[in-house]
Amino acid sequence: MIGLDTNILARYYIQDEADQEAQKQHELARSLMESGQALMVCKTVLLEFEWVMRGYYAFSATEIATVFHHLLSLEYVSLEDREDIQQAVATMNCGLDFADALHHASYKDCAKMASFDDKKFAKRATRMGLTPVVVVPQ
Repeated sequence: MIGLDTNILARYYIQDEADQEAQKQHELARSLMESGQALMVCKTVLLEFEWVMRGYYAFSATEIATVFHHLLSLEYVSLEDREDIQQAVATMNCGLDFADALHHASYKDCAKMASFDDKKFAKRATRMGLTPVVVVPQ
């Protein structure tokens, strides 16, 4: 099994036609990703990859979800905590940031999750009826 770094996923899914080195890396990443070899992606790589897509390349949440759905569909790619990632992508589609959604999905065995992020996370999670409940310490 081969563990993948963020830059492999970025070069596979994001084509930067203006950069020759990036084009070469895209072809190498494509060869690896489409080789059928057993591959693995950890949660921290997905967090960083989402940040790269959103922060650097200005992907929308819908575009990011499309990329993640494709990655989740690849039979030969193992994802650390696959169920949490699937839940996070679904929750992201409903309005949470991916990082918050993944953190929340990872706390599924907890009664509550505490966060000071009231506006973008706790209130949205409450409106969505997510469990565990996200509380703001007071």
